[in-house]
Amino acid sequence: MTSARPAPPGLADGARRVLLANWTGSSTVPSPGLYPHQWSWDSAFIAIGSRHISPRRAQRELETLLAAQWSDGRIPHIVFNPAVPPTAYFPGPGFWRSTTAGAAAGAPRHVETSGIVQPPVHALACLLVHRADPRSSARHGFLARVHPRLAAWHRYLGRARDLGGGGLVSVVHPWEPGMDNSPCWDAPLARVEPVPPGTFHRADLDHGAASDRPTDLDYGRYVRLAADYRDGGYADYRDGGAGSAFLVEDPGVNALLIASEHALAEIAALVGADASVHRRRAAYLTAALVDRLWDPAAGLFRCRDLRGGGLIPELSAAGLLPLLVPGLPREIAAALVRTACGPHFGLGHTVRLVPSYDLRGRAFDPARYWRGPTWFNVNWLLERGLRLHGEPERADALRAAALETAVASGFAEYVDPYTGEARGTRDFGWTAALALDLAVAADQTP
Repeated sequence: MTSARPAPPGLADGARRVLLANWTGSSTVPSPGLYPHQWSWDSAFIAIGSRHISPRRAQRELETLLAAQWSDGRIPHIVFNPAVPPTAYFPGPGFWRSTTAGAAAGAPRHVETSGIVQPPVHALACLLVHRADPRSSARHGFLARVHPRLAAWHRYLGRARDLGGGGLVSVVHPWEPGMDNSPCWDAPLARVEPVPPGTFHRADLDHGAASDRPTDLDYGRYVRLAADYRDGGYADYRDGGAGSAFLVEDPGVNALLIASEHALAEIAALVGADASVHRRRAAYLTAALVDRLWDPAAGLFRCRDLRGGGLIPELSAAGLLPLLVPGLPREIAAALVRTACGPHFGLGHTVRLVPSYDLRGRAFDPARYWRGPTWFNVNWLLERGLRLHGEPERADALRAAALETAVASGFAEYVDPYTGEARGTRDFGWTAALALDLAVAADQTP
């Protein structure tokens, strides 16, 4: 039996420093140079950590994001800060043109946003922020304000994005599941004609090494997909996503939606609304997830390419994220743990933190974005999943590794899974926030 270790000295102060430096007064940027606007799932993760600094600030973080929600229910993946120069990030507001191109889909008029979405971790974040100070949350009516917006967000995903007809949410762009250049997208993206490389300027390369980032070819295809979606008025199609060349059911996105449906059921009960609809929805999605994406031979969930027809063969950390799901069949949860600790992901053996992609995969790269490096949000989610499914010792070891690596890497965006070498940018928002959350938990564990 191992005992939980306290957080490394200086971690909490360092994490607070990062979060205070990245705070704009109404939200937190992931990185002032590389990502100078508000990102959807970043803000959810950041609020989970910043609740330990100020629950009221964490509430404001989430409500600032939700204020940019479209009337069709979608929460855009970027909310643009008008004080930031237009050239600071690409694609910026001039590319997305949400207030005009998205008008028919319900884009807000008061703020510019992107038109695609990111994984729905928001209800879970709102519930955890509420729990940080329930009396203050109730006094300020936090849950009462966010509940209808969260319910609308989940309705949008369930109605407009069930493009495969099997009950699961589909993504229409590689940026939507958050794992932008995962090898899982190589085959679906190969069908997309990229825009010419001279037609856009990548601001990300002004702040990071090209060897750490997606390739120009990847970016050309990302831009093509986003421009086509924009030019179609950001419309989602019930007839199998007729307007999108990229259409995928991702297990990570759907696992986070299930976890957030459970959280939304608890939020609904707290505000006097009907919680049963969310419990039923969570059960329905869990069954659909197992039915459509579980691969017993591989011991994890796979992505389904709705255009190519069938499960994508690549092994991604997204396929482990259903460990977060309450009510997951016991034998499937046990298989996920074996896969996480086996040769393809190496947890506790060849590596201390789960990599984003198969260590033995044909496209594994320990340095390049989502093609192999370790990300802190993925490991925070898996730490919760391990605890949920009766693996406290493995969860303790993962938590200790995450905390040590966060400090040693300078709160890096991501790290080499073997060496822990910092990659991407430093002082990254969700790395600091989730390290702080894990540190508080470690210090509270006997």
